[in-house]
Amino acid sequence: MKKRVAVVGATGIAGQQFLLALDRHPWFEVAALAASERSADKTYGEAIRDSKTGARRWWCNEEPPESMLDLRVRNAAHLDLDGIDIVFSAVESDVARELEPRYAKTTPVISNASAFRYEDSGLLDLQRRRRGWRGFITPLPNCTTIGLVIALKPLYDSFGIRRCLMTSMQGISGAGRSPGVVALDIVDNVIPYIHGEEEKVAKETGKILGHLVEGGIDPAPFPVSATCTRAAVLEGHTESVALSTERPCSVDEAKQAMREFGRDLAKLALPSAPRQMIIVHDDPFRPQPRLDRDVDGGMATSVGRVRADHALENGLKFMLVSHNTKMGAAKGAVLVAEQLTVGGYI
Repeated sequence: MKKRVAVVGATGIAGQQFLLALDRHPWFEVAALAASERSADKTYGEAIRDSKTGARRWWCNEEPPESMLDLRVRNAAHLDLDGIDIVFSAVESDVARELEPRYAKTTPVISNASAFRYEDSGLLDLQRRRRGWRGFITPLPNCTTIGLVIALKPLYDSFGIRRCLMTSMQGISGAGRSPGVVALDIVDNVIPYIHGEEEKVAKETGKILGHLVEGGIDPAPFPVSATCTRAAVLEGHTESVALSTERPCSVDEAKQAMREFGRDLAKLALPSAPRQMIIVHDDPFRPQPRLDRDVDGGMATSVGRVRADHALENGLKFMLVSHNTKMGAAKGAVLVAEQLTVGGYI
């Protein structure tokens, strides 16, 4: 029997991506949709139409799933979770901070919001003990962090990392939908600053690559220096990475470690998992967001231009492309839910 899920924030961009990621899912079925009071009590098809013009407010390339258009949208503030096994949260962080703890009292919550990413009680068993919840909150990392961490993990495990420097050229979809003339800022341009992004990347990378200790996580000790920019690309985050390893690591050894990474995940046969976590290119003109962001349904991280960096001790540098709205958002959250299901948490 499929697990019944609710999508909160279903009418927004992230919520729409959740519906696509869950459409015809072999393990999960969408049983409830929730949004703000403005959309409550409408069918989903009605809720995503502009009340004045009748135009459909649907921002994904794919069409909305027909099976969900007639579902009645509920008020997220009063969502009844009876019979719901998982909540996927696609709301803004200030709303998430209010609503997600309510849901987690009874039900596992997988969230795209940053509201609880940095909580000390981020470990699931620890959350349940400290807060008395039957559920929990699992926040997805920042979409820029995900591709970086996936590429760093095999190198960190095999060779250690002393320091990491990263510059991103991020797709504009990561900024949400900017109406009107504001969107013209990105045409023929690169925006050199994204508010709060660099701090998020540094902090989250350390936490994700850290070690479990009594009562929490001991972050990875190496510093991360990030410069995050917005480029005139629709989808996909491109990142230029330079790092210094603790132990000598040749280019061939680095490529092999990255190509072999993720085999344990592949054995679980999770529906949303890529066949290969990291695809390493030898062509110096790859990866490119237009060519590589959608590989394996947007769930693989593509790496290229792996080379020695002689300006750093045991230095390596490479480029990567990661799909920010698939692996970095809704589809990545569905993958997390699949792994938690296999692990017995859901």
